[in-house]
Amino acid sequence: QVQLVESGGGSVQAGGSLRLSCAASGNTYTSSCMGWFRQAPGKEREGVAARYTGDSITYYADSVKGRFTISPDNAKNTVYLQMNRLKPEDTAMYYCAADERCSPARLYYLWRGVVRYGYWGQGTQVTVSS
Repeated sequence: QVQLVESGGGSVQAGGSLRLSCAASGNTYTSSCMGWFRQAPGKEREGVAARYTGDSITYYADSVKGRFTISPDNAKNTVYLQMNRLKPEDTAMYYCAADERCSPARLYYLWRGVVRYGYWGQGTQVTVSS
């Protein structure tokens, strides 16, 4: 079992920055697939970013490319989502997800939604005001 705890959400004005953290505990593996998702009220959950912690393979949603960065700290079993130049449309509940025994192929399938992440956090709210 893996437990995920997100933190770092809050309220910020448009153009500002936040850094979300996702701390993993339990039976973590050195190389995991980690993802960040978000869900705004009345909208479907969408993938924001995904990363294979074993190397640098990364995916981003078009809406956040160039503004968000997903980065792992394997020593701390933590993955971060640095969010810059935030926009009101970034307002959502943000969730992290993990999948063990990752591989580049599995990360691709997770990003495409062909397979589902095995573990999810409880979420952290991000609110961006104009």
